[in-house]
Amino acid sequence: MTPRRIEAVLFDLDDTLHDDTKAYRSAAARVARETAAKRGISAEALQAAYVAEAEGFWHRITPADLSVRLTRVRRDLWARALARLGIDDDALAEECASAYDAYRRENFELFPGALELLRSLRLQGKRIGLVTNGFAETHHEKITLLKIRDVLDAIFLADEVGMLKPDPQLFAHACQTLGVAPRNTAMVGDRYERDIRGAIEAGLFTIWVNVRSEELPAGAPPPDATCASIEGVSAILKGASESVARGS
Repeated sequence: MTPRRIEAVLFDLDDTLHDDTKAYRSAAARVARETAAKRGISAEALQAAYVAEAEGFWHRITPADLSVRLTRVRRDLWARALARLGIDDDALAEECASAYDAYRRENFELFPGALELLRSLRLQGKRIGLVTNGFAETHHEKITLLKIRDVLDAIFLADEVGMLKPDPQLFAHACQTLGVAPRNTAMVGDRYERDIRGAIEAGLFTIWVNVRSEELPAGAPPPDATCASIEGVSAILKGASESVARGS
């Protein structure tokens, strides 16, 4: 682990600080069951179709997508999911999207130890930023419902800053806004390609929260540290600080 004097920490939100996979899959399953009962189709097939459409969208997202309202995106995703099962019904897609949004809110929950970590870092005098490819349309509400707004110094949402991870300029912009040099800033995230690769290019200390036990992409530069959950981040940051102290 490369010794760094960490003065600021940037966090991804979804599947890093809170279990977004559980939230969206649970909501999709509930909508699928309700729709299947009305239309006599397979709930499992509809859920799988929606998950495939949604994950495909977020995997392919580009800056051009930032101008599209997320409510429209989700309606279109449900429309395409329904179409996979032979249903062409815009009103039903709208109904599915509305119910899905409501059900997601019921499942917003921080991972164990996440809030305690954020509060501890603030008490240590570190600046805290949130960097996410999420849209302001939904993420400001999510941040409020998760009750983390008061422990954040800055929030960087994709459509508000006009940039997407893994663009190194987004990480550089976050560091500049917080007033801390990249080498003295840590980035914590669960997605190597989105959260870690760009942060490495921008010169940040990187912590990969590898919640899915994924392999490092072939030939990819490794993060400075890896852990299996957000609960491992505190020890890593402490270790980086102790390494600096030993070297001074």
